Amino acid sequence: MRWLEISVRVPTELADNIAEVLSRYAPHGIAYDYGPIETDDTDWERPCLPPPILTLRVYLPMTGDWETARQRIEEGLWHLRQVLPFPPPQFRELDETLWEEAWKAHYDVLRVGPFVIRPSWRTARLEPGDLLIELDPGMAFGTGTHPTTRMCLQAIAKWVRPGDRILDLGTGSGILAIAAARRGAARVWALDIDPVAVQVAQENMIRNGVADRVVVMRGSLEEARALGERFDGVVANIVAPVLCGFCERGIGELLQPRGWLVVSGFFHGEQEEIVRRALEAAGLTVTRRWIEESWVALGARRRRSG
Repeated sequence: MRWLEISVRVPTELADNIAEVLSRYAPHGIAYDYGPIETDDTDWERPCLPPPILTLRVYLPMTGDWETARQRIEEGLWHLRQVLPFPPPQFRELDETLWEEAWKAHYDVLRVGPFVIRPSWRTARLEPGDLLIELDPGMAFGTGTHPTTRMCLQAIAKWVRPGDRILDLGTGSGILAIAAARRGAARVWALDIDPVAVQVAQENMIRNGVADRVVVMRGSLEEARALGERFDGVVANIVAPVLCGFCERGIGELLQPRGWLVVSGFFHGEQEEIVRRALEAAGLTVTRRWIEESWVALGARRRRSG
């Protein structure tokens, strides 16, 4: 199979607008190529600082009606460029072997708090106290480069305690479930509705030696409820409408009395307020907020009854 690589070099603050256009017609996800990311090793709760310019890349399989998808991406980006100046997209055709190497080239070793995220084809030097996550994202979301993933990792580093029972809804590559296990969680359930993500996550659990503590399964909130568990913590890095639906269907009921929930996948401003109101209506109190670029994560706990 041949693939069409579409890359757009943009200011960081425009990335979300451009990613929205690309994601409509790119079925295999978006690679965020930030280049080197600065971190402050003296305070790992502080967010990583991305550079002002990054490159977004998507890969279209050149089968079926791929030319229409390319045309629509070009049209969508052209309209955006009339109001948000950025360079035109670049196109490159790749065969299967070059495609595999191309998307791997955009992932490097990344440190987020105590976690060192190493793609399976890279090497990393570990320091005392480091928690290694070896990752092959494949076609699943979650490499640590996206702000929402980084903020959820920061939350896991702060809130997961040894022996906890954790639920990861929308696990993607499984990175957050692995992080919870690395922090000492006794049992983690990692759910996703995408069968590709389930397969990738299962492979990553085996690669990291945590398959005995992490259960990967296909499903969402209803399947999590069917487990009959009460969790010490739940993390859900999903878009705002889905999160609000979870709140309406009683996600708070899955928590232990003092359990916590961390959600991300939405922007500050209107989306954040909608999610915050949904959490409050579900009997949860927001106690922590993380923000990076235009993305937000919220940490909430169950309110005490009475």
